[in-house]
Amino acid sequence: MSSRTFPGRYESLAKVAEFVRIEARVAGLTFKDIFELETAVDEAVSNIIEHAYGGEGIGEIVCTCNQIENGIQVILEDYGQPFDPSCVPLPDLNVELKNRKNNGLGYFLMCQLMDDVRFEFTAKSNRLTLTKHSK
Repeated sequence: MSSRTFPGRYESLAKVAEFVRIEARVAGLTFKDIFELETAVDEAVSNIIEHAYGGEGIGEIVCTCNQIENGIQVILEDYGQPFDPSCVPLPDLNVELKNRKNNGLGYFLMCQLMDDVRFEFTAKSNRLTLTKHSK
């Protein structure tokens, strides 16, 4: 298990990605799997900054990488507003790109790229667990 804390700022995205990439290589993920994991983590961290904290510099994000059998789990923990995925409607992918809403694809994208996506909430924090198995 390896863990780091990052400021809730968009400039942290590259540092979070680098941390996750290194851990994913150790876990034996393929280039494609690592790219998908990085994309999902980038979307999740952006959502934490924008929605949980309501902007930059308001809170921290703890990123923990756990090596699991045949893959990796990335746990992102924040202390902002909780997110209820059941309130997010599925995006209409048949609508032309120019007519789509500006947001609402992040959770859908995470679910498409990861093998498992779980949210847990306590009185103190929100925890998102992203699991990726090597293929």
